[in-house]
Amino acid sequence: MNKKLPVGIQVYGLRDLLENTPENFENVMREVKAIGYDGVELAGLYGLAPADVRGILDRVGLRAISAHVPFDDMVNDIDKVIEDYKVLGVDYLVMPYLAPEYRPAEPENFLKFLETLKTIGKKVAENGMELLYHNHDFEFVPMPEGDYGYDRMFEVLTADELKPELDTCWCNVATGSDREYIEKYAGRIPVVHLKDYIKKGSVKNMYKLIGVEEEQAEEEAGYFGFRAVGFGQMIWEPVLEASLAAGTKWVIVEQDEHYELPPLECARRSREYLRILGW
Repeated sequence: MNKKLPVGIQVYGLRDLLENTPENFENVMREVKAIGYDGVELAGLYGLAPADVRGILDRVGLRAISAHVPFDDMVNDIDKVIEDYKVLGVDYLVMPYLAPEYRPAEPENFLKFLETLKTIGKKVAENGMELLYHNHDFEFVPMPEGDYGYDRMFEVLTADELKPELDTCWCNVATGSDREYIEKYAGRIPVVHLKDYIKKGSVKNMYKLIGVEEEQAEEEAGYFGFRAVGFGQMIWEPVLEASLAAGTKWVIVEQDEHYELPPLECARRSREYLRILGW
């Protein structure tokens, strides 16, 4: 592979080092830079003012690529969201998660949600940023017409209003077609999430791993767990090659849980594995 993209990390995976301890932010960011990451995708500001976060990242030499912003914040005060993240200079605002009542399994509510998303996307675009949507597996549910809810999102909204931030793990869990989805949205997919996992058997509630107890787990008969990139069952060369060909601007490592290993050690392993592949 002769070309490569800059590699960022989603700060959500480092939250245990940052929550309620804003004084740790600069030291953690320095470690992220030392590991070899080029930028960060934020998931909150950890008690710091936007200008302070910007100052720290500038001193450390990391780019604030994007930010995951909760749905309620976007709906209730998009002007404040835009104001804060303009200070940080992010290119992308990302909707990271969708409550059950708005998902494709509830088609009427889902279509209303898309109209709300359209309004937000237009406002974000007017302010020089782009709105992205970060998927899980529940978007890959058929609508009454037979198409996936995920694809309906990008049919109802124009590329100026919404673009994908494909989470390759969840896409793979749902469809097995992560590379194909990157190819499908070539030219419209500026950020790709690199997330690895191991899944065996039947798992009733995969979201308990990210703190969401929304399903009743009955007689779990399998295993699901996140891993550092290169340490799970994902095959990464086709994903990276497809991302390059699709015109993607950034790949971002995300690991929601780390189990027996420290978060920064997992971040290091992911970055080292990508280096082995020439990234």
